[in-house]
Amino acid sequence: MMQINTLSPAPNSKHSRRRVGRGRGSGLGKTSGRGENGQLKHSGGGKGPLFEGGQMPLMLRLPKRGFTSPFKKEYSVVNVQALNAFDANAVVDAQALLEKGIINKIAKDGLKILGDGELTKALTIKANKFTQTAINKIKKAGGTVEEA
Repeated sequence: MMQINTLSPAPNSKHSRRRVGRGRGSGLGKTSGRGENGQLKHSGGGKGPLFEGGQMPLMLRLPKRGFTSPFKKEYSVVNVQALNAFDANAVVDAQALLEKGIINKIAKDGLKILGDGELTKALTIKANKFTQTAINKIKKAGGTVEEA
């Protein structure tokens, strides 16, 4: 039976720390294995991982393109057809859709209902945004629309 007081690391998996700068007899004294002169002898010395020998780095050679608008709206989008998963006369909101697994998260700006497909049941739907097609199909099925 294995006991916690008998556990030990695998052979050669643990190494003792290299103690540099502890005298010439250790083999790593004086310059601590860094050599005599040059930028590599200093702490933090050397070139970064993106240095390309002095030529213009790739990141600076490539053109910068595009723009991200700070005002962009982000909605969880659901088509009218997906709402048939609910019972008739049910109240459908973002939380109900999340619990049913129709959406996987509620986006920053809420829920938007799109008009693709057909709705066969009368439902009360609460969302932040509706397309005109979606409103028409929901009302045609006998449902109501509540914009939050």
